[in-house]
Amino acid sequence: MNNLKETVYRISAVLILVSAALYLFLPAIAPWILSLAVLAFSAVTATSPYPGKSIRGKRLFNFQVFSCVFMIVSAFLMFRNNNLWALIMLVGAIFLLYSAIMLPKELEKEKPD
Repeated sequence: MNNLKETVYRISAVLILVSAALYLFLPAIAPWILSLAVLAFSAVTATSPYPGKSIRGKRLFNFQVFSCVFMIVSAFLMFRNNNLWALIMLVGAIFLLYSAIMLPKELEKEKPD
């Protein structure tokens, strides 16, 4: 099951990037691809909570959840042809990047010696 989650997570992340680039050429199809990819990405994120006990780790997981919310808003704005979707997606990507870098470090600190 964990391998399936990992595969869905990676494929949806790639589809999010592809749909953002595809918006330049096919603005009618890109929002649909982005919506499906963001829903899959958010589902995997929501079903994989932070396994540790630290407050900082839980906060970093909340950053991932906020990132998913920003990506959902971005998909909505893409449907509305509002160019703010790119800015909202960038904010979500920054939150996700920060948490992806710091979360493994926090998990490493929590491991018993």
